[in-house]
Amino acid sequence: MNLGWALRQWLQQQARAGMRGAVSQAAQATGQTGDDAAPREPPPPCDVGLVFALPQESGAFVDLLGGVVTTKGKGFVVRSGTLASRRIVIVEAGAGRLAAARGTQALIGGHRPLWVISAGFAGGLHADLRRGDVVLGNEIDDVSGRRLSIDLKADPDSRARVHVGRLVTVDALVRGAEVKKSLGEKHGALAVDMESWTVGEVCRQDKVRFLAVRVISDAIDDELPAELDALVAQRTTAGRLGAAAGILFRRPSSIKDMWSLKEQAMESADRLAQYLKQIIEQLAPRDPVTTEIAESTESQ
Repeated sequence: MNLGWALRQWLQQQARAGMRGAVSQAAQATGQTGDDAAPREPPPPCDVGLVFALPQESGAFVDLLGGVVTTKGKGFVVRSGTLASRRIVIVEAGAGRLAAARGTQALIGGHRPLWVISAGFAGGLHADLRRGDVVLGNEIDDVSGRRLSIDLKADPDSRARVHVGRLVTVDALVRGAEVKKSLGEKHGALAVDMESWTVGEVCRQDKVRFLAVRVISDAIDDELPAELDALVAQRTTAGRLGAAAGILFRRPSSIKDMWSLKEQAMESADRLAQYLKQIIEQLAPRDPVTTEIAESTESQ
């Protein structure tokens, strides 16, 4: 049996199960369950779907949307809304490649986006990149040496701190400066994340147009605290609060590190949100028929 085919089938099954769970929960929230629930038409294709790992990455962009509706699937959260007449769907899939695959399949299967963007934070692997810089991936490596090429027609903009180049996707958080330097040299990459290769591979298999847009949350010389691994591994707000409490109990002095990381994350998320807004305006032209309706919804 072809392993790639089997993995793809499994991912599709998981995505369908997750979307059924999301629809079931949405029906329960409106008082419609079981046989009493009226049959629903599938939603129209969305203009752009975005896959984030964590709500800390997506929050600032969600704030730009109008008419946001949130549903919860099995292991991921879906938020849909509008941005200047464009229908946007966000999946907060969780950290790591398996979560990214599940979330991307759910997004494509449930909302049929014209474009998918892998968005979120990344670690800088080149000395020229600072916190808050944006990286557009034109190629993505994984740790086994596989490479995805992206048909990206964009030029770097040094004044806007926008870079175009290779990303590398790994299986665990990269915290140390020396490890980041070694990874950058080995792959010739600008930045590292934990999801983009997988999101891009699912899109390639399903023939959906794809971009990777990442903001640098830690530069190449930044050392991240070891406790961050425990926080990133959590899938729920309760889990993250519990992990944070445990960290503070074991090392009370870490509160300063955690507060600093939170401020950096908020700044990075704001920067990413504004750039994503610009990108989406270029990817999905406004529909004059629905513009008036969408803008009215966003103003409420």
